[in-house]
Parts: sequence; structure tokens; C-alpha cells
Amino acid sequence: MEVPYNSILEGLLFAAGDEGLTKKQLMHALELGEEEINAELAALREAYASPDRGLSIMELKGSYHMTTKAEHAAYHRRLLDSPQNSKLSQAALETLAIIAYKQPLTRIEVEEVRGVKSERPIQTLAARGFIEENGRKDGIGRPILYVTTLAFLAYFGLHSLDDLPPLPEGTEDPEGAADLFFEDFPADPE
Repeated sequence: MEVPYNSILEGLLFAAGDEGLTKKQLMHALELGEEEINAELAALREAYASPDRGLSIMELKGSYHMTTKAEHAAYHRRLLDSPQNSKLSQAALETLAIIAYKQPLTRIEVEEVRGVKSERPIQTLAARGFIEENGRKDGIGRPILYVTTLAFLAYFGLHSLDDLPPLPEGTEDPEGAADLFFEDFPADPE
């Protein structure tokens, strides 16, 4: 039976999210040579070129990413600007509290505190402009470091990070600090 490399490639790029995957990573994961990977990428790009598809494959700084089509940007913007998207979920507030109190830190470090995956909340917070990349941590994979932004301070009415409410006495765990944000900014029901 022939292996459906195009569907595997599509799944890998989706799972990689914003990080994307290099050609070398794709070659390793699919156990294919460079020419074969180039052919699979070209075939997937061609499939996404159809006007009835909403995604595309983009190469950026040596990594391949699954993205939405640029010509649909107005619809995406409308969705992000809708009133239903004005509040943050509990997961996003927890993630934001952890980053605010312990910044800079990586997604993995956030997940160690929360105990659950945090890729989506980080994507949401970055899209809302509450966090941003602040370099990369030395070590394996050189993961992205995240910090809060001026938009975060403005949204929560803070002049600086020194204005953050103190953590509850006897704890150094910023996950509990999300409750401090809930008082004034309730989470969306999920």
C-alpha cells in the first residue's frame, strides 16, 4: 500500500503550528530525500492553490508553515474583531498570568506550570497583542521566549509590571494569579 505522504505532510505542518518545520525535519519525519520532499511540498501547494481551499503552504526563513490565504484576510479580521472575541478564555487568562509574573519564558515552561498544552492560548494572546516574542532561549530547539506587551498593560489598566497584584501569600505559583484577573475581566463561558 502506498503511503499518503501529502496527508501526512499536511498533518505535520498543521501540528507544527506557528513554529513551522524545516525541510530537514520533514525529510527526517517522512524518511524521504530532498527531491521527494520538494515534490510533496509542490503537490500540496498546488492542491491548496485551488480557489475552493482556504489554506496555503508558505516558506518563511527556511521553515514551512500552513497558513490561511492572504486574500481572505478581511474575513479573518472581521472574526477577530467580533464582539464574541472580546473576552479571554480561562486558559488564555491563566497563560497570560503565568507569562506576566515569570517572563520571559517559553511555551514549554508555561505548560509545566499549567500542566496542560498551551499552544492555543499563546496563539490567542499573541494575536490579541498581549504577548510577543522576545528572542529565543539557549538550548535544544532554541524555543521562543514570550513577554507581555504595552497592550497587555493598557488592557488591564496597569502602568508597569510593578502594578501587578501580589500573588496570594505563601505561593509563588502564578497560575493562581489568573483569579486576580478574573475579578475584573471574567472569562468566556466555554
